[in-house]
Amino acid sequence: MSTEQTNHIVWHDTTVSKADRQKRNGQKGAILWFTGLSGAGKSTLANALEQELFRRGLNSYILDGDNVRHGLNRGLGFSDADRKENIRRIGEVSKLFVDAGTIVCTAFISPFREDRDLVRHLVERDEFVEIYVRCSLETCEKRDPKGLYQKARTGEIPSFTGISSPYEEPKAAEIIIDSDSQSIQESVDQIIDYLVKHHIV
Repeated sequence: MSTEQTNHIVWHDTTVSKADRQKRNGQKGAILWFTGLSGAGKSTLANALEQELFRRGLNSYILDGDNVRHGLNRGLGFSDADRKENIRRIGEVSKLFVDAGTIVCTAFISPFREDRDLVRHLVERDEFVEIYVRCSLETCEKRDPKGLYQKARTGEIPSFTGISSPYEEPKAAEIIIDSDSQSIQESVDQIIDYLVKHHIV
């Protein structure tokens, strides 16, 4: 977009504020950012958590890596530049959910710390919760629900995180889930405890 075009773009404040929406919803808006290797259990855990949030009458929504690439991020590949743009777009969409007073669960590998930090700084300090779904590469390969690791090992999928492309572990994630050893229910309980303790729900 040219400078001339951007000069005519003006931010319009809404008459209903984020605080108004949060008060009516009885919860805060927040980004629960699930990150980890493919097969670590991010989507499974995000869905289990959303079921519990829904059961409690809370407003939430899941943004899943594969689903988003069918629409919003269709056309993006898996080069470093495309991965960065993928996460940037998700961050901006997630920010809108937070403004609406909704808890948004995002399940993306998001292998680079810089990209995750970019999203973190889009919202207020307590509105971003990084959840590192930690799982050994060996276990992820054994699970391999989509057969991706096998394809990566044979070179059919280039630049695959954990095999031919790096994954940068979070240095200070708010929550660490050890999906090798924790059950889904234990993991959900751990996240809910955090959300309650920090007055998000």
